[in-house]
Amino acid sequence: MTAAGEALAGLGILVTRPAHQAEHLSRLIREQGGEAILFPAMEIVDLPDVRPLNALIDRLEEFDLAIFISPNAVAKAMNLIRARRTLPADLRIAAVGKGSRKALAQFGVENVLVPRERFDSEGLLALPELQSVAGKRIVIFRGDGGRELLADELQRRGANIEYAECYRREKPQADSAQLLHRWARNEVQAVTVTSVEMLHNLFDLVGKLGQQWLKSTPLFVPHERIAEAARGMGLNQVIVTAPGDEGLIAGMAAWQAARQQSNPLK
Repeated sequence: MTAAGEALAGLGILVTRPAHQAEHLSRLIREQGGEAILFPAMEIVDLPDVRPLNALIDRLEEFDLAIFISPNAVAKAMNLIRARRTLPADLRIAAVGKGSRKALAQFGVENVLVPRERFDSEGLLALPELQSVAGKRIVIFRGDGGRELLADELQRRGANIEYAECYRREKPQADSAQLLHRWARNEVQAVTVTSVEMLHNLFDLVGKLGQQWLKSTPLFVPHERIAEAARGMGLNQVIVTAPGDEGLIAGMAAWQAARQQSNPLK
């Protein structure tokens, strides 16, 4: 039996989050006896020109609702907002997930609308507060590009939408040689990925040899949409966990427990 606090003992777990966002998940892995192997598959970079974003921030009074897509959107936007003004008192705030709500709380923003079950655009759109939005003005803080579902559906319901793009996502320039050596030595037992774009970047970064390792290594993802993309890329073992870092840890711990039960020697 694995001791309490060692649910991930003996596992090398690949963490693909951007470097500045990897510490919390890595710490949780270490606390459960695993080894966090850091290989960022995405970089979050500042916009080359923030003047359009600042111009939008200066007219936040025009909006009824501000939606933050990610913790990165919160950090980038709220730092700029704080430097210029305070949030309008009657501006309602919403976030797609718990991570964004937590990030907003760190800026003193409370009473945030967040999905109750699925933590994605579909979950947010299911909230009663977003059913009757005809004539409402809504700003969506996000990175460059991304899914259009949220804006498209809110527009269909009669809302007026503006995007506030506040960062860019890029594929890192990374050398995968050390990671491939570790995979070859059977030191990577699990992979975590938290977005479809991150998955595609990882697939490209590890090259043809790494792709073969990736396809045969259990992949843990917090959303079915990522799992669908992974299966479409030929990954054989895809496990969908509950949302957030804690969800990933719980999913990996359950997988490891079942693995040990079926083969006590592992």
